Amino acid sequence: QVQLVESGGGLVQPGGSLRLSCVASGSIFRIYTMAWYRQAPGKQRELVALITSGDTTKYRDSVKGRFTISRDNAKNTVYLQMNSLKPEDTAVYLCNAIVDVRSSWGQGTQVTVSS
Repeated sequence: QVQLVESGGGLVQPGGSLRLSCVASGSIFRIYTMAWYRQAPGKQRELVALITSGDTTKYRDSVKGRFTISRDNAKNTVYLQMNSLKPEDTAVYLCNAIVDVRSSWGQGTQVTVSS
């Protein structure tokens, strides 16, 4: 059993920054790709960014240049640094990780960008 726990969400003004963290715990042999998704009310879940075990990263176009994904393998943690936040970034942000042979999800953390 693997648990993913996100933290770092909150309310921020447009142009502000937040740093999300997601820690994996439990029965873990190896973590492969880690990713951040988001889901806004009434919208489909969408991939925000991912990072492979070889540190290759990929971003959706709307966050390129503003968001940075990184990982600390010693801590089984993935981060999402979000700068220059916009109201359209408002969503629940969910962590996903491929742990051994399974895809695991966190419960999500709310990010609200509003003045």
